[in-house]
Amino acid sequence: MREYLQSRWVRVGLGLLILGCGPQILIIVAAAIGLWPDPNPNPIGPGLLAFLTFWPSVICLAIGVTRVRLRRNKGAA
Repeated sequence: MREYLQSRWVRVGLGLLILGCGPQILIIVAAAIGLWPDPNPNPIGPGLLAFLTFWPSVICLAIGVTRVRLRRNKGAA
């Protein structure tokens, strides 16, 4: 796991995922447990942020994991 977190691609992907989807997930969870004033929120801003950052973060994570695995397999051979 430490090898993956040392990869810049993985760190960027995780950062994008957390900062992009985090507000949306926080609002959904807060509404579900009753901490949000509206029980059925429609957070457009955080939804658009999540929409725009989800796939780039998944792509960065995939590149990072692939690079770490290739580097690990190259060292083992």
